[in-house]
Amino acid sequence: MTKSTHTTEYRLLVEILTDTRRKAGLTQQQVADRLGKPQSYVAKAEGAERRIDVVEFVKLANAMGEDPIALFRLLLVGINKQ
Repeated sequence: MTKSTHTTEYRLLVEILTDTRRKAGLTQQQVADRLGKPQSYVAKAEGAERRIDVVEFVKLANAMGEDPIALFRLLLVGINKQ
């Protein structure tokens, strides 16, 4: 399995995270502040310039006030539709 951030599945993950942040009415800076990270951390994650692991996924979801399991289910549904 490739570790690329350029797969269809990874692009779907980035889209889910970006959409979640926007629907929560949060800026990248606000999410970064909640994580104790620089804004560039969120920008690179959303731009697929850095690959996020499952622990980071959970922290991002929590920082946006979302249930990580619900977001993961969205990802699974999207992947299974392909």
